[in-house]
Amino acid sequence: MSTNHHPLTVAVVGATGVVGRTMIQVLAERQFPVGELRLLASGRSAGTTVSAAGRTMTVEEATPDAFEGVDIALFSAGGSVSEELAPEAAKRGCTVIDNSNAWRMDPNVPLIVSQVNPQDGEWHEGIIANPNCSTMQLMPLLMALRDTVGLERMIVDTYQSVSGTGAEALAELESQIRAHVAGEPKVASVYPHPIAFNALPEIDVFLENGYTREEWKVVTESRKILHMPDLRVSCTAVRVPVFVSHSEAVHVETTRPITPNEARAAFAAVPGVVVMDDPATHGYPLATMAAGKDEVFVGRVRTDPSTKNGIAFWVVSDNLRKGAATNAVEIAESVLQRGWVKPKSRRGAVAAAPATPTA
Repeated sequence: MSTNHHPLTVAVVGATGVVGRTMIQVLAERQFPVGELRLLASGRSAGTTVSAAGRTMTVEEATPDAFEGVDIALFSAGGSVSEELAPEAAKRGCTVIDNSNAWRMDPNVPLIVSQVNPQDGEWHEGIIANPNCSTMQLMPLLMALRDTVGLERMIVDTYQSVSGTGAEALAELESQIRAHVAGEPKVASVYPHPIAFNALPEIDVFLENGYTREEWKVVTESRKILHMPDLRVSCTAVRVPVFVSHSEAVHVETTRPITPNEARAAFAAVPGVVVMDDPATHGYPLATMAAGKDEVFVGRVRTDPSTKNGIAFWVVSDNLRKGAATNAVEIAESVLQRGWVKPKSRRGAVAAAPATPTA
C-alpha cells in the first residue's frame, strides 16, 4: 500500500474479537495510511486494552457518535451491531466495510472480493459488504474460470476451521483435545456436538430448504460477486477440528472445455492465488500451511469426468486473514486509491447499482 495518501481516521468495530484483532494487525502490516485509529466494541468490552501499532490502546464503546470524523470503519461485530450502527456511521460520512451477513445481499450494497470485483465499490453509498469467508476464497478461482471458459455449475464441500466461530470455539477445541488425552469426557457448549476428532455437517442454522445458512451464503454470494444471478451452485458446509484455515473441495462445470494445465495457468494469473499441485511429492495446499498467510492456495487440479467440461480442485485459505480481515483492508485500499472513500452521491454523482454483465 502506497503511503502517499492523506492519513485517515480509521475505526475497527469488534476490536476485541479474533477477526477484529486481525484487522488491526493487517492495517499495520500493509501500512494503511492511518492517522488516527479508534478501537470500538460493545459496552461490556469498553475499557479493555488491545495492543495495536506497537502500543497499548483502550477500547471505546461503539456508539453512533463514536463515528464522528471517521473516514473508514472496519466492522466485525456481528449482524445486529452492523444493522444498528453501520447506517449511523454512514450518516456521519464514514464508509463502512462490514464483515457480517447484515448487508451482503442488499441490492444497494456492493459485495466485494478485492481481486474479483473491486469496480463495484464505485457505487457504494456508505456501506460495502465483505463476503463470507467460505465464499471469499472461492471467488478468485471461479472468476478465472468464468473469464477463461465460462461457468455453468459449481458444487463445493467445505471443511471449515473453528476460528470461523470465534475465540470460544478455539478454546473449546483445545479443551476437548486435552480432555481426550486425559481420558475425560469432551464437553460441548459452542457446537451441538464435540468438535475434537469429529466433523459436523452443520454450520449456522438450518433453513426450510434443508441447507444451512452458511451453505446458502455460498450460493447467493457467489452469484452476486460474479454478476451471474443464474449460476447453479450447491454447497455442503462442514466444521472440522482445525484451528485456522478453511479447505474446500470444488467441482465446476464450465461452458467450454478446459484442461487441468490450462486451469492451473488461469488460476496462477490471478493476483494473490498460489498454485501448489505436485501429487508426486505430496505437494498440495494444507490448512496448517495456509494459516497466517494472505494468499489463496489451490491444488489437486484435475478433470472431473462425471460431467461435461468438468474440472475439480482443492482450495485452502486463512479464514481470518483473506477470508475476513485482509480482504476488508484490501477493499479500503481500493476505494482510497480510486478516490471512492466518500459515498458516490457525495462525489457529485447519482448512485446506481451496476448492470449485470454477461459472463
